[in-house]
Amino acid sequence: MGMNVGGNDDDMMMEINTTPLIDVMLVLLIMLIITIPIQTHAVKLDMPVNSPSKPTEKPEVVQIDINSSNVISWAGTPLANRAELEKNLEAAAQKAVQPEFHIRPDKDANYEAVAMVLASSQRLGVKKIGIVGHEQFIQ
Repeated sequence: MGMNVGGNDDDMMMEINTTPLIDVMLVLLIMLIITIPIQTHAVKLDMPVNSPSKPTEKPEVVQIDINSSNVISWAGTPLANRAELEKNLEAAAQKAVQPEFHIRPDKDANYEAVAMVLASSQRLGVKKIGIVGHEQFIQ
């Protein structure tokens, strides 16, 4: 199979040298790859046209604070109980443009107070709600 080193020169080599054949096949394969045009598959879609929108006004923001003694404040005004909170939430949720609610719990506030505000908000249909001031919880 390999080179016949030494030995008798009168012996004929009975094996075919395939190296030039492989080289020619590789060159032909590369030429075929280069000459075939790249086929692009296009899907025709009717995309909607973007109409310029009116500048939107920033929504009203209602700040709900929960201090370390679990007293809930609505925009800076302390609330007496859960019923008063739910009355305010329901009135705000019924507005045409619902305000954003930012809940800011104190680091030492109980989870129960925060969960109560979130549960009441969900039950009354508040859509835009978030917890702000989370940087204080990172240690």
